[in-house]
Amino acid sequence: MEEKLKSFERLLNIMDDLRSGCPWDKVQTLDSLRHLTIEEVYELSDAILEKDLNEIKNELGDLMLHIVFYAKIGSEKGAFDIKDVLDSIADKLVHRHPHIYGDVEVSGPEDVKNNWEKLKLEEGKESVLEGVPKSMPPLVKAYRIQEKVKGVGFEWEHARQVWDKVTEEMNELKHEVAIGGGKEKMEDEFGDLLFALVNYARFIGVNPEDALERTNRKFIRRFQFIETEAAKEGKKLENMTLAEMDVFWNQAKELEKSHK
Repeated sequence: MEEKLKSFERLLNIMDDLRSGCPWDKVQTLDSLRHLTIEEVYELSDAILEKDLNEIKNELGDLMLHIVFYAKIGSEKGAFDIKDVLDSIADKLVHRHPHIYGDVEVSGPEDVKNNWEKLKLEEGKESVLEGVPKSMPPLVKAYRIQEKVKGVGFEWEHARQVWDKVTEEMNELKHEVAIGGGKEKMEDEFGDLLFALVNYARFIGVNPEDALERTNRKFIRRFQFIETEAAKEGKKLENMTLAEMDVFWNQAKELEKSHK
């Protein structure tokens, strides 16, 4: 523990040095750091998807720097410092884990999540959805919304019911397209369909964000294979037919199967 505290103290001291001596660090604000922090989170996400433990360590360090940076700025404003930040999360964790620090009994992870949401409401939150960030990517936001309302009992009983809802939304979208509905109406129906699909993914234990990212990466791999093979034959994609490109696409799929 002592070594860990020394490492943390070293980072705090470095932050003090940077804030007082580095021209770039001196001028940073909470607002200017925001988009950089978001970028760091995505870089950590990439490292996790790649299962690169060394890079995960590095990206966690970058995030830790940002936390310390925000705390430093907060202390300069007289609003909060790193101690306040750490005490705040420690107090929250103790309060929201009464099954560890109290006499509440739970039967599993779902009970823990449900208790967490109920405790948030008891703390003065006006809505169970109050903690969903407005700037969160829509696909992730839909998943979090559904998880949160489940915590207070707003939930389907069976996956079949959710799939029926997916089918219903699909048919409503098809109807709007068929009658030439306006863009806004089709957008509404398409959004309803996506929301229902996210809900179904949650019911069958699939994270829709992870699933879509797997498909994105798979598409990129296969399309880049098409580009490579076309170049080998001296062809340009814009001069090829879809059928010709599809031959390479299918070759890419077969190669993936053989490597599994």
